[in-house]
Amino acid sequence: MAHQNVLVIGGSGFIGSRVVAQLARGTDYRVTVPTRRYERAKHLLVMPTVGLTEVNVHDDAVLDALIGNADVVINLVGILHGRKGAKGSAYGAGFEAAHVALPRRIVASCARQGVGRYLHMSALGASAQAPSMYLRSKADGETAAFSSPAVAATVFRPSVVFGEGDNFLNMFASLQKRLPLMPLAGADSKFQPVYVGDVAQVIVQALRQDRYCGKRYDLVGPTVYSLRELVHLAGVYAGHPRTILGLPPAWAYLQAWALEYLPGRMMSRDNLASLQIDSVAADAPAAEPGLTPTALESIAPRYLAGVHTQQQLDAFRRNAKR
Repeated sequence: MAHQNVLVIGGSGFIGSRVVAQLARGTDYRVTVPTRRYERAKHLLVMPTVGLTEVNVHDDAVLDALIGNADVVINLVGILHGRKGAKGSAYGAGFEAAHVALPRRIVASCARQGVGRYLHMSALGASAQAPSMYLRSKADGETAAFSSPAVAATVFRPSVVFGEGDNFLNMFASLQKRLPLMPLAGADSKFQPVYVGDVAQVIVQALRQDRYCGKRYDLVGPTVYSLRELVHLAGVYAGHPRTILGLPPAWAYLQAWALEYLPGRMMSRDNLASLQIDSVAADAPAAEPGLTPTALESIAPRYLAGVHTQQQLDAFRRNAKR
């Protein structure tokens, strides 16, 4: 199956930028990336087959115009934080808009415009019975992805994704530079981190072949770690490991509550609820989609040490008054 015009919604983010870059390496694809803020996506313009358009994808007329010019749609939109909804609701308006309403409207537009292929980003652990709004809304997003018989969907469910520029290992490395010790909620929660380059490769590979249609894929790396182990590795690789203090449930809740209201919102009570479910694959990674997962140890030391090196250089410049 050959697709020429690829619409990548959420294409300027951490994962999206890698997907767009992989698509741009081939001469068979013309890629369109819609964005609400042109400045945040202009780094993609160095790729000759990529075009940006500043629009609001939550507008049905805009979606119809974009999808009408596409052969396939990839949706990578996701948010980590959102407020609670009305009493009795499974999640709030932010999660509803990003994770449920948007994919539902994308699929409906694909059906109207005769676009028969849709690739959708979900999350490992997504379930209607999950303890967090994030995971419950991701589950409803998967249902939306498969809502039209006229649109062949593929859903990807990654564990935490690492790579240069990630907001996970980099955050913990940065915190350990600033703090004398590392108080950690959910220290024993399990993850199976997957490399961002592998995620992008699988998505582009799935776009090219019909055998991926109508399926869900768990995307994981080769190794399961506790959160404590991952935070320790982030500190070691960045050059400033700290003692990690696992917090009991009550203190973990208070930490999440406090961070929820601080600038940057590094964590929320809903994130803490997500940690109740281990983000690991039920089985060993499947041979399909045919990818050998990249080990965290072969990638993370480079970019985390690079951050540390830059910090050292900045310190030298300050001391030299340059």
